[in-house]
Amino acid sequence: MNNSIILLRTLLRSTSRWNIYRYTTDRKKRRKIIGNTIGVLCLYGMLMAYCIVICVGYGQYGLIDAAPVMCALLVSVLGFIFTLLKTNGYLFNFREYDMLMSLPFETRSVAACKFLYMYVKSLPWYLSITLAMMIGYGIYAHPSVIVYPLWLVLSLFLPVIPMLAASFLGFLIARISAGFKKTSLVQTILTLVFVLFCFSLRFIIEDLFRNDKVQATLETASTMTNNAARIYLPAGWFADAVTNLSVSAILLLLGISAVLFMAVFMIVGRSYRHINSALKSHAAARSFRMSAQKQHSVVRAIAFKEWRRMSGCTAYMVNCGIGVILAALISILTLIIGPDKLIQVVTQGAPLDAGMLRPAIPFIVYFFIGMVATTACSPSLEGRNYWILQSLPIGWKTVYQGKMLFNMILTVPFMAFSILCLCVATKAPLPDTVLYLILGVALCAFSTAWGCVCGIRHIRLDWENEIEVIKQGAAVVIYMFPNMFIVMGLTVLMVFLGTRMDHRLLASIGIAITSALAALSYKSALRLAGK
Repeated sequence: MNNSIILLRTLLRSTSRWNIYRYTTDRKKRRKIIGNTIGVLCLYGMLMAYCIVICVGYGQYGLIDAAPVMCALLVSVLGFIFTLLKTNGYLFNFREYDMLMSLPFETRSVAACKFLYMYVKSLPWYLSITLAMMIGYGIYAHPSVIVYPLWLVLSLFLPVIPMLAASFLGFLIARISAGFKKTSLVQTILTLVFVLFCFSLRFIIEDLFRNDKVQATLETASTMTNNAARIYLPAGWFADAVTNLSVSAILLLLGISAVLFMAVFMIVGRSYRHINSALKSHAAARSFRMSAQKQHSVVRAIAFKEWRRMSGCTAYMVNCGIGVILAALISILTLIIGPDKLIQVVTQGAPLDAGMLRPAIPFIVYFFIGMVATTACSPSLEGRNYWILQSLPIGWKTVYQGKMLFNMILTVPFMAFSILCLCVATKAPLPDTVLYLILGVALCAFSTAWGCVCGIRHIRLDWENEIEVIKQGAAVVIYMFPNMFIVMGLTVLMVFLGTRMDHRLLASIGIAITSALAALSYKSALRLAGK
C-alpha cells in the first residue's frame, strides 16, 4: 500500500495542471488552464444544483429521510459507470506502462496506484453530489452537528466499492478478450444504451411534471431507494451511519471497502502483466494467404487509419458516434409514429405541423450528426505517435485531409439517410428533398473543416488518457458548445422564414452560406497545417 501511495503521489505531480500553471512561462498555457478550470467548476456547480433540487423535492413532500440512500446510490452508480468506461485506459493499456513496470514495485502495487489515480481524478464529481445532498439534508432534517463531518468522511469511501466492482468487471472483460482484436465492443454497447436512456429521460421527467405525478413519483422513488438499500448493502450502511449514527454500519463500510481493495488487486496483480502485454500487441492470424497488394492514396490510407483508431477506443466511438446513431434512430422513429406525434411530444403541444418544419430538416439532423466532429479531437489523439507522423514523408496538409475525409465518410451517409427519412415522413417534394440533401452535405463539410480548425489550434499531445482530449479537451468544447447553440438558433430561424419565403429559395441561400463557411474553414485548416 505504501508503494502505491508513492507511485500515486509521483503520478499526480507529473500530471498536475497546477504544477504546469506554476512553472510554465507560456501565457497561452496559463490562459488555457484557467479557462478549463472555470468550465469544470461550472459543471460541478450545475451538478450540485441538480442534487439540491432533488433534496428540495424530497423535503417538500416529507421524504427527506430517503436523501442519504439516494446520495449513496447516485455516487455508486456514477462511480461504477465512470470506472467501467475508464478501466481500459487508466488501469490497463495506459501510456507509461513500460516505465512503471520497470520500477522495483510489485504488479499489484502498480495496479492499485492506477486505481487510486482514477479515484482521485473522479473524486470531485462524487464530492459535488455528496456535499449538495448533505446541504439539502441539513436544511430539512436538522441533524446533529456530528453528522456533517461523518457524512464527509464516509463520502470518501462511498465510491470505492462500486469502483472496485467496475474495475474487476473491466479486468474480467480484458482477461477474456485479451487475445481478440475488438476488446471494447461490450463497453461501447453498454455506453450507447446508457446515453440513449439519458436522452429519453428528459421526456419522462416532463411527462411527470405535466401530469402532476411528482408526489406519487417521489413516494415511489423513496420506496424504491429503501428497497435498493436492502439489496445494495453499502448504501444502507451509509444511510444508517448518518441517520442513526450506527457504529457497526460505519465499521462495515470502512472495513469492507479496505478488504475488497486488497482482495481485488491481489487477484488483478497475478494477470496484470499478461493482460497489458496482450492489449499492447496483436496475435498474428493463423491462416495467411498471399495475394496482390492493393494500392490506395495516402489520404484514404490516413482515413482508414482513423477508422481503426476509432473502432479500437470505446470513448472515441461513443463520443463521436452517438450523434449519428441518434439521428438515424430519430428519423426511423419519425417514419414509424409520424412527424406530427413526435412534434407534439418535443414541443409540448406547440402549434406546429410537419410542413412548417421542412426547411429546418437539414439543421435538425445536423444538430445530432454535427454534435462532435472526429476532427476536433483526432489531432490530439496522435499523442505519443506524433513524432512518427513528423518523420514520415507526408505533409501535414495531407494528414489533415485524411482526417477530414474520414469524418465525411462517417457523417454524410447518416446525414443523407436521416434527411430522406424525414422528407418521406413530412411528404416533402422531390426538388426540396434534393436541395435538403445538398445542404446536409454542405453542413457535414463545414462541421468537418471547422472541427479540424479547432483541433489544430488547440492540439494537446501531453495527455495521460484519451478521455482527457475526447471528452474534456479544449478543442472539443470550443467546437461543440457554440456550434450547438448556433444550430438551435438557425433551426428556429428556418422555421420562421419558411412561413414567409419559398422553401427552395431558402434552402438555396442556406447552401450558399454553408458552402462558403465550409470553404473558408477548409482553407484555414490547411493554412494552420502548413505552419
